[in-house]
Amino acid sequence: MIVEYAEQVWQGESDDSIVDAGMEGKGVLTVTEGVGWWPGFGNVITFETGGELVLFDTSSPFSAARLHEDVRKWTRAPLTTAFYSHGHIDHVFGTAPFEEEPGPRATVYAHEAVVDRFERYVLTNGYNAVINQRQFQAPNLRWPATYRHPDVTYTDALTVRRGGLTFDLLHAKGETDDATIGYVREHRLLLPGDLFIWVTPNCGNPQKVQRYPREWVHALRLMAAMDAEIMLPSHGAPIFGRDRIRQALLETAEWLDSLVTQTLELLNAGARLDEIVHSVRPPGHLADRPYLRARYDEPEFVVRNLWRLYGGWYDGNPAHLKPAPDAVLAKSVAELAGGPAALADAALRALSDGDERLAGHLAEMAALAAPDDAGVHRVRAEVFAARAAGELSLMAKGVFTWAAEESKRRS
Repeated sequence: MIVEYAEQVWQGESDDSIVDAGMEGKGVLTVTEGVGWWPGFGNVITFETGGELVLFDTSSPFSAARLHEDVRKWTRAPLTTAFYSHGHIDHVFGTAPFEEEPGPRATVYAHEAVVDRFERYVLTNGYNAVINQRQFQAPNLRWPATYRHPDVTYTDALTVRRGGLTFDLLHAKGETDDATIGYVREHRLLLPGDLFIWVTPNCGNPQKVQRYPREWVHALRLMAAMDAEIMLPSHGAPIFGRDRIRQALLETAEWLDSLVTQTLELLNAGARLDEIVHSVRPPGHLADRPYLRARYDEPEFVVRNLWRLYGGWYDGNPAHLKPAPDAVLAKSVAELAGGPAALADAALRALSDGDERLAGHLAEMAALAAPDDAGVHRVRAEVFAARAAGELSLMAKGVFTWAAEESKRRS
């Protein structure tokens, strides 16, 4: 069943990615002897070897109990080993139910930077709760305050042998600075974590910390050279066959490398961020690939992240170096326009004319100039609801929907 399903996803007949449910809820599906795939928001790869259970990634705090139940239907072997592909919470919270069972506690392996991530999450607990509530439209989401730290960390590479299997771990940067690529020699199995997620790379997220697009390109090409026969990502469907794995990885690298190259060329030529954001485009000949749809992140967000990485926070506009407060600027513009209502009317005209970006600016200025005006907030809600409806990426939808809901409550 799993091979047929993977074929459907490859052909674009079914959706399975970081933003699509796919096979979630189907339990542990056997990929090959001793190897299982647990699909969820954060897939888990299971191994039964030499009477032991090994997990690559361990799911989120919201699905740990279900993971445990499903895995125990697949095997009763004790959990001895777990690997974190990186420190995001949808990958590191599933060991607790297993560790409540009798016997020794499992050994968890991860890159050394995972520990730093957990410490940062504690420092920014409130902020992470807010941005994830907004991104995923989950107003009751609470960010964890305690974490299952790894027992063994490594810097560049590490080989771990359990039962009859050899797990080669390699550090990479991409979505995060703490990523681990896994390779299981005996099965020619590649475990890319979130370095491949069946949509365009998540390396521009506007609400999250620095991503590493150029290093991500290198990691994709490194994985393509491993000549794996099976690839099991931590989001999205499996890919079977050396040629398909190489194609998916190398074309993703080409897509991302194009954005990096274009952005750096314009940055080195002295262009402002605004010009770069509205000039850089991904390769058109890859637009039909089912694994290169901008449904989570977006190319222009990647450009902004590249600017932040290489160019700092100043965007080239001198008025933005030491700007007036947004509300002060908005009130001044509103006065020039004839009042906040006039700005709101202009926002609706722009929306009607199809210029949603301009409509967003005008609606936001009107609301900043008149924060208690219910009529202005009705316009802001309409504008950003329309913006959300017209977007494909989860990140843009999340921010615009959140803004619309804010104004609905005040209108």
